[in-house]
Amino acid sequence: MSLELKPKPLVTPTAGRTGEDGASSPRWRRAVALKGASFTVPFFAGFVLFTVVPVIMALSKSLYTAKSSGLGFGAKTVTFSGFGNFDRALHDGKFWGSVWRVALFAIVVIPLIQVTSLGLALLLDSVRRRAAGKLRIAMLVPYMSPGIVATLIWIYLYSPAVGPLTPFFKLFGIDANFYGSGLIWVSVGNLMAWGSIGFNMLIVYGALQAVPRDIFDSARVDGASEWRIAWSIKVPYVRRSLVLVSVLGIIGTLQIFSEPLLFRSMTPETVTKDFTPIMTIYNQAFAVGDFNYAAALSIVLALVVGLISAIFYKLTNKAPA
Repeated sequence: MSLELKPKPLVTPTAGRTGEDGASSPRWRRAVALKGASFTVPFFAGFVLFTVVPVIMALSKSLYTAKSSGLGFGAKTVTFSGFGNFDRALHDGKFWGSVWRVALFAIVVIPLIQVTSLGLALLLDSVRRRAAGKLRIAMLVPYMSPGIVATLIWIYLYSPAVGPLTPFFKLFGIDANFYGSGLIWVSVGNLMAWGSIGFNMLIVYGALQAVPRDIFDSARVDGASEWRIAWSIKVPYVRRSLVLVSVLGIIGTLQIFSEPLLFRSMTPETVTKDFTPIMTIYNQAFAVGDFNYAAALSIVLALVVGLISAIFYKLTNKAPA
């Protein structure tokens, strides 16, 4: 009498979760989808709490006007003004002057920052991986420094009394007043570039790491130089990353606040209270005390920033022909 041993069927991890055809059951797919979606709950909670709710509150507050009775010493009465604050904002020359001033600054500084970030990312991609890791950390140090601390450091470096830069340029016969009207935007732009180039470089460098390496080998076999490989292969592959950091740069530059505010403490005659749009809003809210008008200006600035960012994204984020 012979015994025949039959192999036992393998139990797969998805046993009990699949149908007769081996496909995942709807209940299992739904559970997996909900588990994945649960990781987005903290982000959306923070987005609603710190973005959506403040926007709704600002929009509701911008529809009212607070006026004081008598000579301004009486109690304030809040009345519904509709779009009166927005009409006032559209005709506010100081506010739109600050918007135009910062927009011109952005047109110059953002391309310089992106070109420098791209160049450093390409340089980092061409060195050995171990060396790239060390250089990446070194370039991220300025970005990891708090913005207020970095601004205070550069204010000290720019100081004509105690800073080292003014005596250094005097050695070459250059009278550099970094707080003057001619160089104040250069000072602010240098500070922004110092703090943001490392972050932008890291985003572009991460995109470069996703490019298949065999493409470079094929190009070298065909006789392409390293410059040709960088311009014709690497740059097109990271174009979407460049668009991303450029949009972030536009949003951040149009809302620049802390750097000019600290510079104002050193040179109030150059950096006025309406120097940037956010400084204008800050002045209306906390110096003048007109929170309703400041809320309307905030909504207008948000629309301007969103419109400019959307137009830039639409024009640049196109698939190459």
